[in-house]
Amino acid sequence: MKLVFATDNKNKILEVQQMLPSTIEIISLESIGCYEEIPETAATIEENAIMKANYISKKYGYDCFADDTGLEVESLNGKPGVFSARYAGEQRNSEDNMDKLLDALSNKTNRKAHFKTVIALNLNGNQHLFTGFAKGEITMEKTGNQGFGYDPIFKPEGYEVTFAQLSLEKKGTISHRGKATEQLIAFLKN
Repeated sequence: MKLVFATDNKNKILEVQQMLPSTIEIISLESIGCYEEIPETAATIEENAIMKANYISKKYGYDCFADDTGLEVESLNGKPGVFSARYAGEQRNSEDNMDKLLDALSNKTNRKAHFKTVIALNLNGNQHLFTGFAKGEITMEKTGNQGFGYDPIFKPEGYEVTFAQLSLEKKGTISHRGKATEQLIAFLKN
């Protein structure tokens, strides 16, 4: 089975492809000739995932899946949430985003947070949603060089290291995206 993954984030593609069985092949946006930026203008993580999947299915005619992820920080009333990638501005710079978040939490004792990923799968004319969470907390400083995004400042529950200190394989078993992808895989196997 071949599915388009509606993302241009090569790190996400690597992370997800590593989890999928060999019977499922991810096709990149580049491979189908999609070079434009897919709109992500919805008010929720779910709606953004749906918007991206529908864009590819309608414009290019492929079965596909798309995800959207947000980091929701308890003491910031769920921010940055749906704006996680653009938290520090339209340049979508991870370093800037982490710096802004660390600054926003500098006087907060509650550093609890969770990542939320929603995957929208468009397959054979039907749509299915899969949601995964990873609970944890925001660290005081950046640590580690694996992963991407907010990984250097997110310490998952039950661990003494950040996502950026874990291997891709280990992160995949406990992460928000990993949990949503497991649901996707279970669905595709049936």
